[in-house]
Amino acid sequence: MKYILLVAATLLTTTLFAQNGLKLIIKDSTTNQYLKYVTVHLTESQKTKLSDSTGTVTFKNIPNGTNTVNISSIGYKELKFKLTFPLEDSFESTIVFLIPQNTELDQIIVSSTRTSRSTTNTPTRVEIVDAEELDEKNNMSPANVSMLLSESTGIQVQQTSATSGSASIRLQGLDGKYTQLLKDGYPNFGNFASGLSILEIPPLDLQQVEVIKGPASTLYGAGAIAGVVNFISKTPKEKAEYNLILNRSDIAQTNIGLYASQKRNKFGYTVLALSNFQKAYDVDKDGFSDVPKSNNFTINPQIFYYPTATTTIVLGNSLTAGNNLGGDMQVINGNADSNHVYYEKNITTRNTTILEFDKKLINKASVKIKQSLSFFKREIDIPNYIFSGTNTNSFTDASYAFNKNKHNIVSGLNFLYDKFKQNDVSAAFTQNTESFTSGIYIQDTWDIKPTVKLESGVRIDNVHYSNINYNKSQTFFLPRVSVLLKIAPKVSSRITGGLGYKIPTIFTEQTEAVEYQNVLSLNNVTAEKSIGGTADITYKSKIGTDFSLAINQMFFYTTINNALVLNSNLNNNYFFTNADKLINTQGFETNIKLIFKENVKLFVGYTYTDARATYLPGNQHLPLLPKNKLNLALVYEEEKNFKIGLEGYFTDNQFLYNGIKTPSFWEFGAMGEKTFNTVAVFINFENFTDQRQSKYKSVVNPPYTKPTFDDIWNNVDGFVINGGIKIKL
Repeated sequence: MKYILLVAATLLTTTLFAQNGLKLIIKDSTTNQYLKYVTVHLTESQKTKLSDSTGTVTFKNIPNGTNTVNISSIGYKELKFKLTFPLEDSFESTIVFLIPQNTELDQIIVSSTRTSRSTTNTPTRVEIVDAEELDEKNNMSPANVSMLLSESTGIQVQQTSATSGSASIRLQGLDGKYTQLLKDGYPNFGNFASGLSILEIPPLDLQQVEVIKGPASTLYGAGAIAGVVNFISKTPKEKAEYNLILNRSDIAQTNIGLYASQKRNKFGYTVLALSNFQKAYDVDKDGFSDVPKSNNFTINPQIFYYPTATTTIVLGNSLTAGNNLGGDMQVINGNADSNHVYYEKNITTRNTTILEFDKKLINKASVKIKQSLSFFKREIDIPNYIFSGTNTNSFTDASYAFNKNKHNIVSGLNFLYDKFKQNDVSAAFTQNTESFTSGIYIQDTWDIKPTVKLESGVRIDNVHYSNINYNKSQTFFLPRVSVLLKIAPKVSSRITGGLGYKIPTIFTEQTEAVEYQNVLSLNNVTAEKSIGGTADITYKSKIGTDFSLAINQMFFYTTINNALVLNSNLNNNYFFTNADKLINTQGFETNIKLIFKENVKLFVGYTYTDARATYLPGNQHLPLLPKNKLNLALVYEEEKNFKIGLEGYFTDNQFLYNGIKTPSFWEFGAMGEKTFNTVAVFINFENFTDQRQSKYKSVVNPPYTKPTFDDIWNNVDGFVINGGIKIKL
């Protein structure tokens, strides 16, 4: 209120001589920074403008009379006041301060819902891994985001190969193919690339990670059955940012990473460069690598162009190349002989180019056009067998977002082309596939009242997919509804339900584990379909003056029809069929966050999952899925000084594909970091109790010249110490 009175009093003492004008300079009341893209509307004159990069809005030729000035921007309290023109004294520029709605972390703006709302005002349940947590996990695993995801409640990173280290992301206990992976909203990580995707995404250039659990098909289409994981990159700011990380572990891994960004006038840039070097490591001394020898690098420059205060154009290119070699240690070290012949080599190259156009319009409307083109080449080489090919992916999306009364509407269309071309094909195992999806969608977020917000949407996809055996087209109608209920000042609830689908693919966790050997081409199969939902309740409160508590309880349920199931025939060939019964997964997640004086933070996460394939005789539990998981983390931090942390993780029994039940286990980790101005030194003790699968049974089975490997259900690399230095300028 004091800002309204200040502005009104200042403006009412100004005078215009020749004509009526108004010039406002808009700033953040807490940071004093200029605010751009702020909407200023003169109600009676029907004039609307957006502030520029200096926070300035100028109106001319305002008619005489009273005008209501309405100033609004996402994340800030709306400001209204009345002015009568002509003003009394000479006109001068006036500074207006907008007050943030809430400066807490839960006011982070999410982008995955495309509504640019804060987490507390978004009906869709979105979990945020923020910049602070990303920085902490970067200490543990600078090479990729696998550590970040595996230590999050309700997310399981399932290693699919004992020798290559490939892995997939599971939500709600479902196979990784049901989770849509995105980088800045671009779906370039599916199919042939999926097994190594999370091993190629470094955390150094990420601003935040957004996770939507449950159906999310309205905006993202196929594959978003279990949920969506969207990795959001940093964008350049006026203040330059330079980050350097050097890391070394006791298992001979070295990481060198650099991130730089800055915005100057009409141009900005970001660049990420990262190299990772890993020697083969045999922790259990069985003669086979538990961690493969690998060398890979990523270079990702992006150029940002701002031709006007309301227009942004982004052009970027990301190149990642890797060479992994696992297997018999003598072969890896160049000492192969007749008794030591087995190896598994993965050679990969990924190149992704993006072009993005974003135009802000009046009244918070915007037009966005996105285009990406990605090529992923991979060669899997083991003795007497090579599987290689190129996955080409093209994604185009055009959307229009606007506000109307209490509605925030996003509509658009997109096109997704995906093609896999195999090298050295044979008649029986030719895996060339091609698909083209055209989709149209609309989503409406309706602020029914301050305590009730409804998000409803629908998507229609037409998909054409083909291989050497079939040529099919299907149309999918995908409705989705989410509601946010603010039951009380400290209590809120979200409920979501929707449909989903997944077109057939041979690229799954099981076929990745056998390097796609003897996998027959898809035939007589159709798309999988799903219906699912989530419901949660959140309680947030201050306890006295020193404690704050947040509790979230979420329930989920998903059922999948026509599930694609891998079978084998008498010739030991693998083939896929559609199951005649359902996959059902249900359970709940509990998250508790307790903070004492902003220095001591305790996190507790518990996940219960009951996932069953009803088409299976006997034991119907989905393999490699613990029914109970518990995550614990305790952190003490003095900002810009030091932090220490202790983590513990409990994993319940699991069933392997052969029906064997595994033991449950605990693993623990500790970390520390000390900051000296712009330099930070860190050390991490991961799994210091040395929990690993080889303590129960060797992962490798004879004959060692042509071995087989057990399913991975536990840690394989054991106790790891790593440490390094970070420089932030």
